[in-house]
Amino acid sequence: MPDFSNKVVLVTGSSRGIGRATALRFAERGARVAIHYHRNRDAAEQTLKAAGENHLLVQADMGSAESVHKLVERVLDQMGKLDVLVNNAGVHTLHPIPDVDYETWQDEWQKTISANLIGPANLSFLVAKHMMKQGGGRIVNISSRGAFRGEPEALAYGASKAGLNSMSQSMAKALAPHNIFVYVVAPGFVETDMVSDILSGSRGDEIRKQSPLGRVAKPEEVAHTVLFLASEGSEFLTGCIVDVNGASYLRT
Repeated sequence: MPDFSNKVVLVTGSSRGIGRATALRFAERGARVAIHYHRNRDAAEQTLKAAGENHLLVQADMGSAESVHKLVERVLDQMGKLDVLVNNAGVHTLHPIPDVDYETWQDEWQKTISANLIGPANLSFLVAKHMMKQGGGRIVNISSRGAFRGEPEALAYGASKAGLNSMSQSMAKALAPHNIFVYVVAPGFVETDMVSDILSGSRGDEIRKQSPLGRVAKPEEVAHTVLFLASEGSEFLTGCIVDVNGASYLRT
């Protein structure tokens, strides 16, 4: 695995799941990590403790443009630079059309698009501005298999991730001349708190059987892909979308 000594990495949503696994993997490889959380400070502090010394705990609401701005300012003030951004934070809620009213429908879309698309867009913009001044950097955005196959019970989530894919590829083209490389990782189901109820419920076996491996991904497997993309030598992959779904959904 690559060495990230002397690198500073910001991982959003790193109190648990994919974000926690990614933050810890970067820390293991020598990076100083800004560990972001929104509400779950206790879990974030556990990640910070597991990461060891020289890391930073930061709070922000990804749905708030002002909060995102303050997040970047604090990371740069406390850590001096930012080499890698991992946009992992997101929300996933069910809002099937037959079961929700119009007010709920609007609320779910507003909340999801704000957190999953506008927040990462604002954060990427601010970080890219800094990376331009320092001579380059890398941005890795965590998307989803749902951006391609559709999410009939979480429509806003699928749309937000499809938007994140498009934004990432547009940024890859815009930022490549500035030595900033942008990548997307699109997992399927992963063993995280976000989907624990689904995986332990009546659909759990069916979901695991979607992959010929007979299981869902572990957070560490997604983290492994993130670190690969963030490492030296992956520059010509900029703009790529890497599926990490165990062949559960194959797109052409």
